[in-house]
Amino acid sequence: MLVAERRRRIVEHIRAQGIVGITELSALLGISEVTVRRDLREVAAQGLVVRIHGGAVAPEGELTREPSYAEKATRVAAEKDAIARVARTLVAPGEAIILSPGTTTLALARRLIDLPELTVMTNSLLVAETLVPAAQIEVLLTGGQLRGQTRALVGPAVEDAVRHYRVSKTFLSGNGLTAARGLSTPNPVVAAADRALVAVAEQVIVLADHTKIGVETLCQTVPLDRIGVLVTDWAADPERLTAVREAGVEVMVAEPAASP
Repeated sequence: MLVAERRRRIVEHIRAQGIVGITELSALLGISEVTVRRDLREVAAQGLVVRIHGGAVAPEGELTREPSYAEKATRVAAEKDAIARVARTLVAPGEAIILSPGTTTLALARRLIDLPELTVMTNSLLVAETLVPAAQIEVLLTGGQLRGQTRALVGPAVEDAVRHYRVSKTFLSGNGLTAARGLSTPNPVVAAADRALVAVAEQVIVLADHTKIGVETLCQTVPLDRIGVLVTDWAADPERLTAVREAGVEVMVAEPAASP
């Protein structure tokens, strides 16, 4: 494959996906990660993509693009599962918690099935479905308008459903997190629902894999001073994590699962 064609495909893939890691591009194109990094430097210098630690994102003009659930579900799956494994240690029997929609919070839900005497409120149909087999977990599903793209309930009904409750923790995902702006998402309706889930929590815990760290999208969901804990993975940019820590957020870094 000619260099120009390869770089064209890289740019198109990043703009289609929004955020792409170096490993993913290497596998997609059948080239080394060294070559991917070199190509990313060149297309970033032309303003066609924006480099981040471990990959690249679409240019700022595409901040409103939201990846589909199918796209999110296959992206950095090992990292999301590792984050869920760490987040599971933050949940105790008898707690009342909220799980927001998202592939990483869904991974956490799968790890909660055996936890006794837990109450989980969610506006995610997928999270609710995952917890159906757990007879010892009480699931409270909010009402709202269904967003088929993310299998989530949004709208004023979500805010009405949660405002009379108080939970110990809200576990939240998003599309980007920076030290300057906190957590963000491309969709205003989703942002409003997420803010309602945050407002009733004693502690806010953000689950964000490395492709989200250092990325900004259109709508701020949670400012950094409202986030108690960030759980991310081993590939996150250390300098960006230091900036988050210095703002007063506890940062927990998930490591890869041990080989059998």
